[in-house]
Amino acid sequence: MSTRPSPQLHAYISYRDARAALAWLTAVGFTVLTRRDGPGHTVAHAEARLGQAVLMVADADAGYTVAPLRERSTGGGLYLWLPATTDVDQWYARAVGAGAREVIPPEDTPWGGHRARVLDPQGHGWSAGTYRPGQPG
Repeated sequence: MSTRPSPQLHAYISYRDARAALAWLTAVGFTVLTRRDGPGHTVAHAEARLGQAVLMVADADAGYTVAPLRERSTGGGLYLWLPATTDVDQWYARAVGAGAREVIPPEDTPWGGHRARVLDPQGHGWSAGTYRPGQPG
């Protein structure tokens, strides 16, 4: 008897310059798994992995705008779970070193986690932290 696979959620982001986005992702620890180029030196589809996290990336096919930063949030973004405080601190340093904008420097949270937040070089919000969503507790 076979077991039916569980649903999984995967994120994707369209970038004004997907090639530059893939370079930034590589600088912060992701590995590009696949890349399919489109017309005019665009990226039609790419996938990048860090551990079990996989992100799909492509060049935007329209004039989308990224939500602006208001105080410390864009109202949405990606959250990267990392297992240790030092992992969060190192990821943050690499992200900023690769051109990300500092939003929340590494900090301990009142709920017992450790987190940091940046805007990638094209303005997308990224948080990293030790709080693991979906776990009992």
